[in-house]
Amino acid sequence: MLGPLTLWRDGSPVPLPTSRKARALLAYLALASRPASRSHLCELLWDVPNDPRGELRWCLSKLRGLLDQAGHPRVCTGEDRVWLDLDHCRVDVARLAAASASPDQLSDADLSTIWTGDLLDGFTLDRSPGFGAWLTAQRRHWQGVYLDLLERRITAPDIAARERQALTECWLALTPFDARPHVLLLTQLRQSGAVGAAETHLRSTIGLFQSEGLDPTAIRSAWRALQGTATSAPALPHAADREVGALAPSPQLHRASLAIMPIVQSAPLDARGGGLADGLTQDIITRLARLRSLFVIARGSVYALAEAGLGPLDAARKLKVDYATAGTMALRTGGLSLMIELIEVRSGRIVWSERFERAAPDTLAMLDEIGNQIVASIASEIETVERNLAVLKPPSSLNAWEAYHRGLWHMYRFTRSENETARHFFRRSVELDPTFARAHAGLSFTHWQSGFQHWGDRNQERDLAYATAGRALIADDHDPAAHWAMGRALWLRGKEDQSLSELEQAIDLSPNFALGHYALSFVLSQSGDAQAAISAADHSRHLSPFDPLLFGMLGARAMAHVRLGQFEEAAEWALKAAARPNAHATIMAIAALCLALAGRVDEGRVMMAGIHTSLPGYGIADFLQTFRFSPQAEVEFRRAADLILPPSSHS
Repeated sequence: MLGPLTLWRDGSPVPLPTSRKARALLAYLALASRPASRSHLCELLWDVPNDPRGELRWCLSKLRGLLDQAGHPRVCTGEDRVWLDLDHCRVDVARLAAASASPDQLSDADLSTIWTGDLLDGFTLDRSPGFGAWLTAQRRHWQGVYLDLLERRITAPDIAARERQALTECWLALTPFDARPHVLLLTQLRQSGAVGAAETHLRSTIGLFQSEGLDPTAIRSAWRALQGTATSAPALPHAADREVGALAPSPQLHRASLAIMPIVQSAPLDARGGGLADGLTQDIITRLARLRSLFVIARGSVYALAEAGLGPLDAARKLKVDYATAGTMALRTGGLSLMIELIEVRSGRIVWSERFERAAPDTLAMLDEIGNQIVASIASEIETVERNLAVLKPPSSLNAWEAYHRGLWHMYRFTRSENETARHFFRRSVELDPTFARAHAGLSFTHWQSGFQHWGDRNQERDLAYATAGRALIADDHDPAAHWAMGRALWLRGKEDQSLSELEQAIDLSPNFALGHYALSFVLSQSGDAQAAISAADHSRHLSPFDPLLFGMLGARAMAHVRLGQFEEAAEWALKAAARPNAHATIMAIAALCLALAGRVDEGRVMMAGIHTSLPGYGIADFLQTFRFSPQAEVEFRRAADLILPPSSHS
């Protein structure tokens, strides 16, 4: 069970069935503490197939052929219940459980070799959310059991020094960002006289922590306490602090930090442990981490504090984070109710909360949709709070993170002067932290905006947008914003295929990155797949319904409708874009031309007259030079211009 699922008989491996459902059933029954009902197994493993009980019978027959012996059936059924008879069978997790109750059940050698990987390492089961939630919880549980055994044995007085160090290294391999085993190993090396090895380990550990944005202060302090003595060890944090003390964000990074506390599930799917809430919590943590715009505390830390009985706000203060979430989930037949809130830790105020009520037959799709909304809302709300805080501080006092958010505040005004101000703050941010990819991406966007809006020399701004996007990629190739900036810069250079590749990479890195979906829609709406552009625009709005670039998402959809010959739809979406408070002249021009194509010529002329109050010479050539339309789309927009612009504006 630990590591990849394997089965042995008389010392020889037994081939497992090719069916993933059958293997999942074997694993579940091997861990079940009591017989499981057939209905529960059907609900757990099958996503409403035509005949779940028939498929269950087929899987059980496969297991019988695998496990049953002459005169000794091991796959047992009765009164609509299913269980395995594992008498005289050796199961690694059962040995781990027995050792947890009686530590002498495993020798030191057994303890160092029994863990060959996470429970069912590498195993997944598509479209079975119940099983996925159960597996997530079980993996966390059994790793916790093993770590507890390691710590208890390592700190036992009768263990030999060599075995103690070997077990400490096992602990480190599992939790490399937990300060506790690092402190223990430094202590062991120092006490054995291996000072050089200890110093080498200290340097590599500090480098490892800093590369992940973690604070190595606890390890440095422990090493200082060890200096000058080879007999006494520094005090370790309480066991509930495992993975916690070392995971507070480093103050030098100045990046907003967030703890996603475990969602409390009031009605678990199964009394044997686990549930959808654990799976959703982990999903939110993973998705937010992939956005790379926040410092997100690892799962082990938040669960350790929750299991120690700390509430969300107390846990967040112990973790020294800026924001935390708290949520509760209640399951019901065919759906769920979820309440979640985002808390600013310093003030204790709730900055965002939402209740999700869902009744859907497809639990996996339902959780995916809820997860999308939660991740997008948390990222957006934190960015808004951070922007507003940065605006209130004196410019000379801003650190890299604050200067970046001050730049965003100005950039989203979408005027020439504000764009220049934003550029100043992004430059300040990268001067303070050259490794801050988001600040390079923001700087690239200001150059892109200058080129797109013809606020400067288009060729020069195009090259600067490309160069600064390249620096963002060098700083962090895994940041979706870096690929987003490069995708836009490549579009400005006329490299549309390369642009689409970069934008798709941004989305692959973080499917919840709304601006990636919007930029993809923007490019496709002009000369690519117009229907795909509409889907991408809709998805970006779904992820970020109050985004400062919402006018662009709406405008991209309008342009896609023009290319599909759907002029009424184009006009309606363009008017929604023009109604946004930060919409600029190019968005107004899209609306004016779409109105003309829809036969609403008078409205189009009024819209164009409004543009001419600030840009008197604006004509169709300015509009077409801004975009990269397909020949067919260009013909349509020229036809619209003939209806609402004087002939002098057509050149």
